Amino acid sequence: MKFADRIRSLLGMSVITDDDWDALADLLVEGDLGAAFADAAVTELRAACRDAGVRDGQGARSMLKRVLMPWARGVDIRPLPGGLNVVMLLGVNGVGKTTTAAKLASRWLADGSAHGAILAAGDTFRAAAIDQLRHHGDRLGLRVVAQERGSDPGAVLFDALDAAAADGADLVLADTAGRMHTKQNLILELEKMDKIVAAKADRSRYRRLLVLDATTGQNALRQAEAFSEAVAVDGIVLTKYDSSAKGGIALSVARNLGLPTAFLCDGERYQDLRPFEPSRYLDEFLGLGS
Repeated sequence: MKFADRIRSLLGMSVITDDDWDALADLLVEGDLGAAFADAAVTELRAACRDAGVRDGQGARSMLKRVLMPWARGVDIRPLPGGLNVVMLLGVNGVGKTTTAAKLASRWLADGSAHGAILAAGDTFRAAAIDQLRHHGDRLGLRVVAQERGSDPGAVLFDALDAAAADGADLVLADTAGRMHTKQNLILELEKMDKIVAAKADRSRYRRLLVLDATTGQNALRQAEAFSEAVAVDGIVLTKYDSSAKGGIALSVARNLGLPTAFLCDGERYQDLRPFEPSRYLDEFLGLGS
């Protein structure tokens, strides 16, 4: 049973009991809010329902949407016209960075946000990652800049930015290695890349997106903590959202780290990537609407 169905089942049309409130807190923990967040949300919800005279489950779910709305934070990430834009995809192995790079390129080229794109194979530690990005490049008809396995990721990015200038492309999407670096190594590696971007593009057109797997729960929060402590993250992309029965990690990351969500990936196709819409997201999370 999906998480939203469990919320609907618990908070049906009947009058809510004290046991229901306790069960709701437990369910929100399972929904990846974390214990402290879940307890605080239910405490606020109970007070709001009491003040508004709401006693039925349907009303409580609608009220819960209001309680959670401050933490459903979105951010508009798209290429800016009139110059070169650089988007770097961060995250651990297996979260879907390479596919997300291809999905973003496909989306922004299709809607006219970008007029030419280069894919940079910055994950030089895994030959499979380079091959995968080349596969996407072939499917999308995009140039992929890559070097041999083990090459300097900074050199790949430098070449990609040069290629964009030569081709007249206005977007570079850079895949990166998915190893869990030490904080210091991550800082040093990204500082180097930052300097390369600063020499070639306006910093206002440079964005770092952290890719998180929606099915990994609070482990995704730990990953977000590690990366955001090391570098300035502009937003998160939540992948495998279609196969997750929860998805509440977006709320947890916003509440704990202040990081907004830019996109949700809810399928394998290139078009299965959509901007984060707070109201729609909470309706799906809580089983509201149609």
